[in-house]
Amino acid sequence: MTGVLERARRLRHSNGWIYGTMLVSALLSLLASFVLSVDAVRLAADPAADLTCNINAVVSCGTVGRSWQAQLFGFPNAFFGLIAEPVVITVAVAALGGVRFPRWFMIAAQSVYTLGVVFAYWLFYQSSYVIGALCPWCLLVTVSTTLVFATLTHVNIRDGHLPLPRRAGPALRAAIDADLDAVAVAIWLLILALLVVVEHGSALVA
Repeated sequence: MTGVLERARRLRHSNGWIYGTMLVSALLSLLASFVLSVDAVRLAADPAADLTCNINAVVSCGTVGRSWQAQLFGFPNAFFGLIAEPVVITVAVAALGGVRFPRWFMIAAQSVYTLGVVFAYWLFYQSSYVIGALCPWCLLVTVSTTLVFATLTHVNIRDGHLPLPRRAGPALRAAIDADLDAVAVAIWLLILALLVVVEHGSALVA
Protein backbone atom coordinates (compact mmCIF):
# COMPACT_ATOMS: atom_id res chain seq x y z
CA MET A 1 0.00 0.00 0.00
CA THR A 2 2.82 2.37 0.88
CA GLY A 3 4.47 1.65 -2.47
CA VAL A 4 1.26 2.44 -4.34
CA LEU A 5 0.85 5.74 -2.50
CA GLU A 6 4.46 6.67 -3.19
CA ARG A 7 4.06 5.93 -6.91
CA ALA A 8 0.87 8.00 -6.97
CA ARG A 9 2.67 10.82 -5.24
CA ARG A 10 5.56 10.71 -7.73
CA LEU A 11 3.05 10.71 -10.58
CA ARG A 12 1.30 13.79 -9.24
CA HIS A 13 4.61 15.68 -9.05
CA SER A 14 5.71 14.62 -12.52
CA ASN A 15 5.65 17.01 -15.47
CA GLY A 16 3.36 14.58 -17.28
CA TRP A 17 0.66 14.91 -14.62
CA ILE A 18 1.12 18.64 -14.01
CA TYR A 19 1.20 19.74 -17.63
CA GLY A 20 -1.37 17.12 -18.58
CA THR A 21 -3.76 18.62 -16.03
CA MET A 22 -2.95 22.08 -17.39
CA LEU A 23 -3.64 20.90 -20.94
CA VAL A 24 -7.00 19.28 -20.15
CA SER A 25 -8.09 22.30 -18.09
CA ALA A 26 -7.13 24.74 -20.84
CA LEU A 27 -8.96 22.63 -23.44
CA LEU A 28 -12.11 22.68 -21.32
CA SER A 29 -11.80 26.43 -20.86
CA LEU A 30 -11.31 26.88 -24.62
CA LEU A 31 -14.42 24.79 -25.31
CA ALA A 32 -16.46 26.87 -22.86
CA SER A 33 -15.09 30.11 -24.32
CA PHE A 34 -16.04 28.97 -27.81
CA VAL A 35 -19.61 28.14 -26.77
CA LEU A 36 -19.92 31.44 -24.90
CA SER A 37 -18.60 33.33 -27.94
CA VAL A 38 -21.17 31.67 -30.19
CA ASP A 39 -23.91 32.49 -27.68
CA ALA A 40 -22.71 36.10 -27.51
CA VAL A 41 -23.06 36.40 -31.29
CA ARG A 42 -26.55 34.91 -31.09
CA LEU A 43 -27.56 37.34 -28.35
CA ALA A 44 -26.17 40.27 -30.34
CA ALA A 45 -28.40 39.27 -33.26
CA ASP A 46 -31.40 38.45 -31.07
CA PRO A 47 -31.34 39.52 -27.40
CA ALA A 48 -34.36 37.28 -26.78
CA ALA A 49 -32.63 34.16 -28.14
CA ASP A 50 -33.32 31.03 -26.10
CA LEU A 51 -29.92 29.51 -25.38
CA THR A 52 -29.54 25.81 -24.64
CA CYS A 53 -28.24 26.52 -21.14
CA ASN A 54 -31.25 28.65 -20.17
CA ILE A 55 -32.54 26.06 -17.72
CA ASN A 56 -34.41 28.17 -15.18
CA ALA A 57 -34.43 31.62 -13.61
CA VAL A 58 -31.08 31.06 -11.86
CA VAL A 59 -29.21 28.81 -14.30
CA SER A 60 -29.45 31.05 -17.35
CA CYS A 61 -26.64 31.87 -19.76
CA GLY A 62 -28.91 34.37 -21.48
CA THR A 63 -29.42 36.44 -18.35
CA VAL A 64 -25.67 36.57 -17.73
CA GLY A 65 -24.85 37.13 -21.42
CA ARG A 66 -27.14 40.15 -21.68
CA SER A 67 -25.53 41.91 -18.71
CA TRP A 68 -22.97 44.69 -19.08
CA GLN A 69 -20.49 42.58 -17.11
CA ALA A 70 -20.43 40.05 -19.95
CA GLN A 71 -18.89 42.68 -22.24
CA LEU A 72 -16.78 44.66 -19.82
CA PHE A 73 -14.38 45.94 -22.48
CA GLY A 74 -16.93 46.46 -25.21
CA PHE A 75 -16.78 42.92 -26.60
CA PRO A 76 -17.71 39.50 -25.17
CA ASN A 77 -15.41 38.43 -22.34
CA ALA A 78 -15.32 34.95 -23.88
CA PHE A 79 -13.08 36.32 -26.63
CA PHE A 80 -10.30 36.54 -24.04
CA GLY A 81 -10.53 32.79 -23.61
CA LEU A 82 -10.24 32.24 -27.35
CA ILE A 83 -6.99 34.22 -27.26
CA ALA A 84 -5.45 33.07 -23.97
CA GLU A 85 -6.24 29.36 -23.81
CA PRO A 86 -4.49 28.39 -27.08
CA VAL A 87 -1.35 29.95 -25.60
CA VAL A 88 -1.72 27.84 -22.45
CA ILE A 89 -2.37 24.75 -24.57
CA THR A 90 0.79 25.43 -26.58
CA VAL A 91 2.86 25.86 -23.42
CA ALA A 92 1.48 22.63 -21.92
CA VAL A 93 2.08 20.60 -25.08
CA ALA A 94 5.59 22.00 -25.48
CA ALA A 95 6.41 21.24 -21.84
CA LEU A 96 5.08 17.70 -22.23
CA GLY A 97 7.47 17.40 -25.17
CA GLY A 98 10.40 18.36 -22.97
CA VAL A 99 10.68 22.09 -23.67
CA ARG A 100 11.92 24.16 -20.71
CA PHE A 101 10.87 27.78 -20.81
CA PRO A 102 13.12 30.56 -19.49
CA ARG A 103 12.45 32.10 -16.10
CA TRP A 104 11.25 35.43 -17.52
CA PHE A 105 8.66 33.63 -19.64
CA MET A 106 7.29 31.65 -16.70
CA ILE A 107 7.11 34.79 -14.54
CA ALA A 108 5.24 36.59 -17.31
CA ALA A 109 2.86 33.63 -17.70
CA GLN A 110 2.23 33.58 -13.96
CA SER A 111 1.54 37.32 -13.88
CA VAL A 112 -0.84 37.28 -16.84
CA TYR A 113 -2.72 34.21 -15.62
CA THR A 114 -3.03 35.65 -12.13
CA LEU A 115 -4.87 38.59 -13.69
CA GLY A 116 -7.01 36.06 -15.56
CA VAL A 117 -7.96 34.27 -12.33
CA VAL A 118 -8.83 37.55 -10.62
CA PHE A 119 -11.01 38.49 -13.60
CA ALA A 120 -12.70 35.06 -13.60
CA TYR A 121 -13.62 35.36 -9.93
CA TRP A 122 -14.78 38.93 -10.35
CA LEU A 123 -17.13 37.66 -13.05
CA PHE A 124 -18.25 34.82 -10.77
CA TYR A 125 -19.05 37.33 -8.01
CA GLN A 126 -20.92 39.59 -10.41
CA SER A 127 -22.87 36.66 -11.85
CA SER A 128 -23.83 35.05 -8.55
CA TYR A 129 -24.35 38.06 -6.29
CA VAL A 130 -25.12 41.02 -8.56
CA ILE A 131 -26.82 39.59 -11.65
CA GLY A 132 -28.35 36.76 -9.63
CA ALA A 133 -27.93 34.12 -12.33
CA LEU A 134 -25.37 31.46 -13.17
CA CYS A 135 -23.98 30.32 -16.49
CA PRO A 136 -22.77 26.69 -16.52
CA TRP A 137 -20.18 27.43 -19.18
CA CYS A 138 -18.92 30.39 -17.16
CA LEU A 139 -18.60 28.16 -14.10
CA LEU A 140 -16.59 25.69 -16.18
CA VAL A 141 -14.26 28.54 -17.16
CA THR A 142 -13.91 29.50 -13.48
CA VAL A 143 -13.00 25.96 -12.41
CA SER A 144 -10.66 25.25 -15.32
CA THR A 145 -8.94 28.61 -14.91
CA THR A 146 -8.40 27.77 -11.24
CA LEU A 147 -6.78 24.45 -12.17
CA VAL A 148 -4.51 26.03 -14.78
CA PHE A 149 -3.48 28.67 -12.25
CA ALA A 150 -2.79 25.99 -9.63
CA THR A 151 -0.64 23.87 -11.94
CA LEU A 152 1.27 26.89 -13.23
CA THR A 153 1.93 28.08 -9.68
CA HIS A 154 3.03 24.56 -8.69
CA VAL A 155 5.62 24.51 -11.47
CA ASN A 156 6.89 28.01 -10.83
CA ILE A 157 7.35 27.43 -7.10
CA ARG A 158 8.86 23.98 -7.60
CA ASP A 159 11.36 25.24 -10.16
CA GLY A 160 12.19 28.44 -8.29
CA HIS A 161 10.99 30.80 -11.00
CA LEU A 162 9.07 33.20 -8.80
CA PRO A 163 10.91 36.09 -7.09
CA LEU A 164 9.96 35.13 -3.55
CA PRO A 165 11.40 36.29 -0.19
CA ARG A 166 14.39 34.22 0.90
CA ARG A 167 12.51 32.13 3.47
CA ALA A 168 9.27 31.87 1.50
CA GLY A 169 10.73 29.85 -1.36
CA PRO A 170 11.89 26.83 0.67
CA ALA A 171 8.73 26.91 2.80
CA LEU A 172 6.45 26.89 -0.25
CA ARG A 173 8.48 24.15 -1.95
CA ALA A 174 8.17 22.06 1.22
CA ALA A 175 4.41 22.64 1.21
CA ILE A 176 4.18 21.52 -2.41
CA ASP A 177 6.33 18.48 -1.66
CA ALA A 178 3.85 17.59 1.09
CA ASP A 179 0.95 17.97 -1.39
CA LEU A 180 -0.55 20.85 0.58
CA ASP A 181 -1.21 22.69 -2.68
CA ALA A 182 -3.52 19.86 -3.79
CA VAL A 183 -5.36 20.12 -0.49
CA ALA A 184 -5.64 23.89 -0.90
CA VAL A 185 -7.09 23.57 -4.41
CA ALA A 186 -9.60 20.94 -3.26
CA ILE A 187 -10.74 23.22 -0.42
CA TRP A 188 -10.83 26.18 -2.81
CA LEU A 189 -13.16 24.37 -5.25
CA LEU A 190 -15.30 23.04 -2.39
CA ILE A 191 -15.77 26.57 -1.09
CA LEU A 192 -16.72 27.69 -4.61
CA ALA A 193 -19.38 24.97 -4.79
CA LEU A 194 -20.67 25.81 -1.30
CA LEU A 195 -20.97 29.50 -2.21
CA VAL A 196 -23.16 28.58 -5.17
CA VAL A 197 -25.36 26.25 -3.12
CA VAL A 198 -25.69 28.62 -0.14
CA GLU A 199 -26.55 31.59 -2.35
CA HIS A 200 -29.01 29.88 -4.70
CA GLY A 201 -30.04 26.66 -2.96
CA SER A 202 -33.04 24.84 -4.36
CA ALA A 203 -33.48 27.50 -7.05
CA LEU A 204 -30.68 25.78 -8.95
CA VAL A 205 -33.00 22.89 -9.83
CA ALA A 206 -36.37 24.58 -9.58
